[in-house]
Amino acid sequence: MNIHRTLFIAAALATAPLHVTFAANELAPYGTAKVDMHKMPATNTVFDVNYDDPQKLNTLYFFVKNTKKVTGGKVVVVTHGPELRAFAKENYEKYQGIVDKMAELAKDGVEFKMCNNAMKAAGFSAEDMHGFITVVPAGFPEIAYWEGKGYRYINPQPLPVKDVRYLDHPELKK
Repeated sequence: MNIHRTLFIAAALATAPLHVTFAANELAPYGTAKVDMHKMPATNTVFDVNYDDPQKLNTLYFFVKNTKKVTGGKVVVVTHGPELRAFAKENYEKYQGIVDKMAELAKDGVEFKMCNNAMKAAGFSAEDMHGFITVVPAGFPEIAYWEGKGYRYINPQPLPVKDVRYLDHPELKK
């Protein structure tokens, strides 16, 4: 919340009649959230990625960056759905922005594993994929493999939360 909006709300509450202030408290019968920004121990994670639309990899990019920043551990991304077509060299022009973001993650140490079964079913071979991809026998067993090595499972649904507040309160949007 920016400072102007904060000051406006503070002024409005200070000058509001008592019954309005009371009504505002009725909206918070459970009080206010606590904050616990604790430091996490280094935690390795494995992301299970199966998206119907390659564009959703844009959201994955932020999920991985934010997770890696907080956990400080190693990250493996296992891709085994229709999104894998974005990693095909023949589609680079169409998905360049996404592929460049994924390559940036790979440069930062994120490992990208692709299900051979899904890749073949989609009509691709390993030679069709960009060089930061490692093709593995199968997606689900690969996830189990990394979990067996102590990696924590993450199934990131590509539903961005940016601006969802304004779906219910469009008048608050800047």
